[in-house]
Amino acid sequence: MNITGKHIVITGAASGLGLELLKQLQPENRISAIARASTGLETLRRTFPGVQIHEADLADLASVEAAADQLARGGRKIDVLINNAAEQYTPHFLDEDFRYETIRREIDINFTSVCSLIYLLLPSLLQSGPSLIVNINSGLGLVPKTSSAVYCATKGALNIFSQALAHQLEDTNIRVKQVFLPLVDTAMTRGRGKAKLPPEKAAAAIIRGMQSSRPNIDIGKTRLLRLIQRLSPRLAQTIMKEA
Repeated sequence: MNITGKHIVITGAASGLGLELLKQLQPENRISAIARASTGLETLRRTFPGVQIHEADLADLASVEAAADQLARGGRKIDVLINNAAEQYTPHFLDEDFRYETIRREIDINFTSVCSLIYLLLPSLLQSGPSLIVNINSGLGLVPKTSSAVYCATKGALNIFSQALAHQLEDTNIRVKQVFLPLVDTAMTRGRGKAKLPPEKAAAAIIRGMQSSRPNIDIGKTRLLRLIQRLSPRLAQTIMKEA
């Protein structure tokens, strides 16, 4: 799919990888950004006056529905939906600082809102012309690590959901792609890991993959992880256990 002159919706677009995707896609496309008020929306408005901004908390279904209603108002067409927003909590269930309320929030942002937005925006995506749904996943959607158990589960669920959704939509104008990322250098990963992928490089790789025919876009170290998992699932689990 040629990513030029399209209406592209990006979740989590006010910071990190989402912001970098916006920067690289905005010059040749019309962008609608979905983000929380606490993630720099006012700066986004000043910096990119041509971007349509929708404030929404993706952990709140009513907020998701309101944003989708605004996006689809008047029968507007959407060419690309990029489900990028995600939240990750690292404490183990046995840790004193584990917070019970984060379970629901992590699931709702990382998985439930993706399913909901896709369903609510399907009429706009089904309009004439090729359309694309891009679900930003992680190597943790292939093999989990020890920490962030709920996050890993949401990414595993997103993997299976995306495959099934692709089957459901194969006779329509919509294609479904997944992006499997290594550790990207964003606020969410601050203080964790080494040799992290810069967000501008991750965004550029995602955009190249969006224009390819591949359903899965494996970036950086996730290509090796998928190969190891195929050859030796036990070795992949051992490697990722302490990642």
